[in-house]
Amino acid sequence: MEAWIIANMAPLMFGALVLFLLFGYPVAFALAANGIVFGLIGIELGLLTPALFQALPERIFGIMANDTLLAIPFFTFMGLILERSGMAEDLLDTIGQLFGPMRGGLAYAVIFVGALLAATTGVVAASVISMGLISLPIMLRYGYDKRLASGVIAASGTLAQIIPPSLVLIIMADQLGKSVGDMYEGAMIPGLVLTSLYVGYVVLLTIIKPNAAPALPPEARTLRGFKLMLRVVTTMVPPLLLIFLVLGTIFLGIATPTEGGAMGAAGALILAIGRKRLSWKLLKQAMETTGKLSSFVVFILVGSTVFGLVFRAVNGDLWVEHLLLSLPGGQMGFLIVVNILVFVLAFFLDFFELSFIIVPLLAPVADKLGIDLIWFGVLLAVNMQTSFMHPPFGFALFYLRSVAPASIKTTDIYWGAIPFVCLQIIMVALIIIFPNIVSYGDEASRARAQMERDGTAPPAADLDSLMNQDSGSSDSDNKDSDDAAANMLKNLQQSDK
Repeated sequence: MEAWIIANMAPLMFGALVLFLLFGYPVAFALAANGIVFGLIGIELGLLTPALFQALPERIFGIMANDTLLAIPFFTFMGLILERSGMAEDLLDTIGQLFGPMRGGLAYAVIFVGALLAATTGVVAASVISMGLISLPIMLRYGYDKRLASGVIAASGTLAQIIPPSLVLIIMADQLGKSVGDMYEGAMIPGLVLTSLYVGYVVLLTIIKPNAAPALPPEARTLRGFKLMLRVVTTMVPPLLLIFLVLGTIFLGIATPTEGGAMGAAGALILAIGRKRLSWKLLKQAMETTGKLSSFVVFILVGSTVFGLVFRAVNGDLWVEHLLLSLPGGQMGFLIVVNILVFVLAFFLDFFELSFIIVPLLAPVADKLGIDLIWFGVLLAVNMQTSFMHPPFGFALFYLRSVAPASIKTTDIYWGAIPFVCLQIIMVALIIIFPNIVSYGDEASRARAQMERDGTAPPAADLDSLMNQDSGSSDSDNKDSDDAAANMLKNLQQSDK
């Protein structure tokens, strides 16, 4: 019996974790308890040594000293201040007036504002609750289909999951050991494409069912002409400036994500003061919520560190690697199975829990298969978006249910979410089929990164000479170097596919 337990310690440990989670135990404590219990069992059976646990204090201290994680409280605080200072209300009212004459105009306004809030707040709960309180009653008042109204609000709020400065992208970059700036840059185009898919769905629905999303009646459009355009400019400029302050400085390499988050938090305070909506009560609420969310993240990270330490000590990483590398179909088989796994687990776990539990197990296998980890992280982030929209456990659906009027049934919210979950799945497929959707850095750095994974990277100077030939070289030399560079990029694209 002891020999069997020793031989199957890794699957037993993983199975016990799943069992704890199904019983509803808090994830952080389930992770830590499993790690400690199985560590003690391993020591008792002679599989592990007591010295294993001596590595825990240093690892936990490493979490506390991780500067990247500081971006989480900064971006959370920024989002909460902006949401409570009335920016969402101003944007929805103004953009709703702008798109009002169009059939489906209010739905377009919600999607547009959802994307803009995602780029300024990065917090799903804030976006969904704000738009649910403000837009849902107006959409119902003017005859919008209940399912469309609830679905478009919940889905637009989840854009904060993939459009930078998304919190999950910070966690993903930390778990994959990659740059947050590269992760942000890689996620930008997929976020915009997904937004376009939402818009396309509303357009299609307004053609098939015109009465599902009527235009605003003339008496509801109180702003017109020059007053309307002035309102659009004055409402749009501050958040756009804030987006540039945060994301622009990160993409340009002027600031780190942590520094960008700090500037964003300061900018949110300035905007709130400018609107004369900053109060001690608002500040206290934002700080308390930020503290709770940050503590939640750190506790899960500590628990996953305890679990990961013991799981690797019993060769759990090799067990997972063997399972996934033996899948038929190579890269494509791995990607299909992993995305199905994440999609199913998203019914029960949120994106924080998935990032801390699943990603550390999948990343080494993806790296061995030659998959770009930035691309892989963005792909998983889009897939994890479904965790907010899954009936019946999606958090965005819970947020919307908490603020929706009694006339909207829970089943309306669930049915309204399903088309947008399908669109999110389509986005996952698009990223796999067209890997260049995830674009970050320059071509030379991406080519070199791929060749380093393949073990064929030349010295940096050689690659630079291939990618950037001196203008004084001969035409034949230039042609040869261009062909070599083109072959490198072709190999990179094939590996990504």
